[in-house]
Amino acid sequence: MILSSTTLSGLISWFARHKRAMPWRETRDPYKIWVSEILLQQTQVATVEPYYRRFIKVFPTVNALAKAPLDKVLKAWEGCGYYARARNLHKAAKQIVAQDGKLPQTSAELKKLAGIGPYTSAAIASIAFGEATPVLDGNVERVIARVTGEHGFITERTVHTNLRSVAEGWMRSAVKAGHAPGELNESLMELGALVCKPREALCDVCPLKRVCVARKTLEDVTVLPRKPEKAKTPHYDIGAAIVRKNGRILITKRPEHGMLGGLWEFPGGKLEKDESLAECVRRELREELAIDVEVGELLISVKHAYTHFRITLHCFECIHTGGELKLIHAADAKWVRPAELANYAFPKADRVVLEKLVNSHRITLLK
Repeated sequence: MILSSTTLSGLISWFARHKRAMPWRETRDPYKIWVSEILLQQTQVATVEPYYRRFIKVFPTVNALAKAPLDKVLKAWEGCGYYARARNLHKAAKQIVAQDGKLPQTSAELKKLAGIGPYTSAAIASIAFGEATPVLDGNVERVIARVTGEHGFITERTVHTNLRSVAEGWMRSAVKAGHAPGELNESLMELGALVCKPREALCDVCPLKRVCVARKTLEDVTVLPRKPEKAKTPHYDIGAAIVRKNGRILITKRPEHGMLGGLWEFPGGKLEKDESLAECVRRELREELAIDVEVGELLISVKHAYTHFRITLHCFECIHTGGELKLIHAADAKWVRPAELANYAFPKADRVVLEKLVNSHRITLLK
């Protein structure tokens, strides 16, 4: 389906009138656009904005980011989740500085940088550099699937190919009509975010309503795009320890490669079959750090959901009773004063534990 220049102009005019104010829309600095697009991966706009402002304040240029230690980058990112994004951003900054210090201007070259795939490269190249490359994120896929009446499962390769082909056709038409590539991409993304939403379609105010196949043929347009049923999300219980010794608390650092890489946490691990949570904590600390602990009261249980599984983190008060600290599975370990814990980047579940302990006056942080 090819959209007429009149329809495309109407879409872009709608965007100009209704687009949300965002700090990264106030700049043409490729570095800041890149940072915003990485933050926006799998994270909602409302959540991203304060993190974007904080990150840009700490690292205003690609050189500043490249020179910073990873711990500082992770601390600036703390709370935003999907920490591989921060690690890759840091790695890519080093790649850029090692070359000519400038962000590549084409989607093909951008994809050579760590953490940049087809969607992100297209967004940066079109918005920052005017490359006529369509963006195909979840919002855009949903808009195109409904406008074209695509009934195949969105996860199928042929369906993805069909949607991309349509997006490329719309991009050619928009450029031919004199519109900037970034304008079209942002218009479609904003339409999916504000009007053509997953569980609610505001068809009466949609600038594409006159050409939308789903609106003309379906009673409920939200049945598109079709998605296969999700498998049941697994749940794991995690035993963790607030280990105290001589007025200090033990924290461990996860290996940089892998989930939550480079972050600090309270030591522990997954509950195994037929063991109690207290037994889990004792076993994990022996296996991970070669130390023995006396497991005391349960301080707090925190539920947290990741992309493909859920956990309940059970945190126990513990006392170190023996064994010399060894890094068996952890990347690093430190005995730190309670007041110093605020200096370290923790995963969200551990941060909730820390906040609860502070609120209950069990721990006092630096002001």
